[in-house]
Amino acid sequence: MTRPLNYHHLHCFWVVAQAGGMSRGAEQLGLAVQTVSAQVRALERQLGLALLKPAGRGLALTAAGQAALRQADQIFQLGAALPSVVNDAVSAPRVRLAVGVSDGLAKLVVHRLLKQVLATPQLQLQCDEGGLDVLLAALALHRLDLVLADRPAPPNPNLRLYSHALGATPIACYAPPELADAARRAFPHSLAGLPWVLPSPQGAVRQRLDRWFEGLGLRPRIVGEFDDSALLKTFGAAGMGVFPAAEIVQDEIVARYGVVPVGRCDGVEEHFFAIGTEKKVQHPLVRRLLSDREAAATP
Repeated sequence: MTRPLNYHHLHCFWVVAQAGGMSRGAEQLGLAVQTVSAQVRALERQLGLALLKPAGRGLALTAAGQAALRQADQIFQLGAALPSVVNDAVSAPRVRLAVGVSDGLAKLVVHRLLKQVLATPQLQLQCDEGGLDVLLAALALHRLDLVLADRPAPPNPNLRLYSHALGATPIACYAPPELADAARRAFPHSLAGLPWVLPSPQGAVRQRLDRWFEGLGLRPRIVGEFDDSALLKTFGAAGMGVFPAAEIVQDEIVARYGVVPVGRCDGVEEHFFAIGTEKKVQHPLVRRLLSDREAAATP
């Protein structure tokens, strides 16, 4: 039978690895260097692999040490969260939902997608925004319950992820008032001579827009490119140029940014996906999110 892991030994290794040396690690732990060194060697003997190697006047992680450090980070992060988890268990029950939001996704649409669960009693909603790769890594580590994105999860043999389609909305063009008349005249061909503020080239919507421009024989005059959809709207509305955005939240965009709808980009849609780690979703709020969207999509 394999001996249970000695977490005291693991903690000593974790502190030494973060400190970058045995002496600094021992100082942080308040222990003698010899004691800490013995604890780390005991862990290495149990694992059967060297975790640290000499590097100049300090120590460096071996490949095994890097893997061990990643696991230790997760273990001690969970340990640090234990007091609050225990306190929450004896206080009013809370329903936690941790959502990652891809930075290219329209925030007004995100609010609409989550709206049906916002009235949940004792809801504790956590929203993290970032690049899709970063969010998917956090999802795989179970730091997030789901990720909302404008595309399904890319294939990755190291991650078992499932993409659930939430629907799509047509993309329309919006213009600040000073550009609205020129943009509306002979739309969409009038857009060729106007300044454009567009999503970054890596975005799924941008790729569809590029095909739309190409199909019309238009070469847009691009004056700005943004990863963040809210920044895109803010700069476009301030007079920088015409910009695309989801038609489903047109009323909110007009009211919030003071822009004018110009016309629809025919054939261009923004798609929405909920990405999770389970094929059969267990989290009750995520299940509700998906079932509500499926019901709404059913004729």
